[in-house]
Amino acid sequence: MQETIANRHTLRIVTVVLFVLLAVAGLLFSAYLFVISKSIYMYVLASAFLLLSGVSGFFNIFAAYWYYKAYFYPNYLNSIKRGLKPLEEFPTVAVAVPVYNENPRTVKRTLSKLMTLGYPKDRIRYYLLDDSNVQETIDELRSYSMEHGIVYLHRNNRRGYKGGALNDMLKVSKEKFIAVFDGDEYLTNKNFLIDLLPYFQDKKLSYVQTEKRSAKGTFFSDSVDLFNAFFFRFIQTARALHNTAIFAGSCGIVKRSALDEIGGFPEYVIEDTFFSFESDEKNFRSLYIPKVYALGRPLATFTALVKQQWRYNYGDTQFLQYITKKFRGKRRIKNVTALSSMDYIAHGFGLNYLSVILIVFTLVSVLIVFSAFMPATITINRLMNFDLNNITLVLELFGMIAFILSFFIPVVITKLYFNSVKKGLMIFLLNFALAFVRLKAAIAALLKLDPKPHWQKSHDSSKRSLMASLYNTMFEITFSSLLFALGYVSVFVSDNVAGGLWLVWYGALYALATIFLHKYG
Repeated sequence: MQETIANRHTLRIVTVVLFVLLAVAGLLFSAYLFVISKSIYMYVLASAFLLLSGVSGFFNIFAAYWYYKAYFYPNYLNSIKRGLKPLEEFPTVAVAVPVYNENPRTVKRTLSKLMTLGYPKDRIRYYLLDDSNVQETIDELRSYSMEHGIVYLHRNNRRGYKGGALNDMLKVSKEKFIAVFDGDEYLTNKNFLIDLLPYFQDKKLSYVQTEKRSAKGTFFSDSVDLFNAFFFRFIQTARALHNTAIFAGSCGIVKRSALDEIGGFPEYVIEDTFFSFESDEKNFRSLYIPKVYALGRPLATFTALVKQQWRYNYGDTQFLQYITKKFRGKRRIKNVTALSSMDYIAHGFGLNYLSVILIVFTLVSVLIVFSAFMPATITINRLMNFDLNNITLVLELFGMIAFILSFFIPVVITKLYFNSVKKGLMIFLLNFALAFVRLKAAIAALLKLDPKPHWQKSHDSSKRSLMASLYNTMFEITFSSLLFALGYVSVFVSDNVAGGLWLVWYGALYALATIFLHKYG
């Protein structure tokens, strides 16, 4: 046992060191650009790279902090558990399942499993919140609900999205707690209510969130599951120590009285994040339990992942606007500490940071390649005769380290924690493939455009599927083609082989959006 704990602590230290080294290496490479600058134009580029490295370094240091803090969460949770008493009374619970044009077979499977929850049947009531606009789906779900004693609530509009559906349910429900599950989440542990409700002995607790994971599927869907697992495994646990664990919209329980005081669920695309912030603002506490009680349907296609990431980034951008207005308002926010504020801001910036920083780094890289900066001159001979007094060589070496670490960190961490190099590589590649999707979602949110991505449907024909993939990823493929062309010019016109390969590498990464869409649908 002690050896296992020691190994986990070692992994945390290794992870922290990698993130800190990446942050430092990026900043030192920016210093290298200043050292070799010889004109105002080059100093401007060096300054731009320094700014980007500073932002990137901040997030890398913050990530290191999250990873390390997460190590201490089990002790924190155990201290809470020791003070809990078994349930003496069974409070009433509403189990809510919001759906929108979900496959009826999937929804019925979810509901049938939820009805096996280990809890007194007279203290629990099930609600199916159906926003579907397909009549066959509506009829089938209504009929199933009537047969099984489920309260069926249908809306003809999607006002407020999922948050709006939950708020409409609150008008007719009287239960003291609301347990929320998505329509595709299959219950795997019947003790969900029995395990979690005792935590509400803390009168200031507004919600308890559990770990969300997807069922096993293909290599692609399993990689996507790990893509999301990092948030629940590390970020949620670290944030929970600050009382800022995010209510993730399902696989969690909310106390009705707290919800009433907050004013219901905020009616945004990602109502859960807004609700978490407002709960904190009202001086409620929250809790995250790193345990899986239900498995969602795997995201088997690239299109499904795009829709998910679009919704997340659209909502996160709305959230950034929301908390910015809060922080800049005349009324001081009393209960949100500086550390909590940092958590929320980092959460809002998260996907925006990943998308914008990658694209801007690429654009600055293009300008550097076609500037008077000399390409990398590190050779085996220079390394063999390494001289610490040669400041240019030292800083240049850090540039190479930063480049290598940016590629290897996702792979190394995935190997350390999830024992998979291939899935770590896929996670790295997905960040580039999704960069423009996230950026477009952020712009759509800023302009208050439709919160849904408009993608042309692919057909069975391979040729049609390829055309649809090219159409849906026209921004990515155009950007990639430009980088390939600039790479060619760099190599064969400017005789800058290193710079040309640098641009071709970036071009290939952005072209993955088209490749993944064509391959995975």
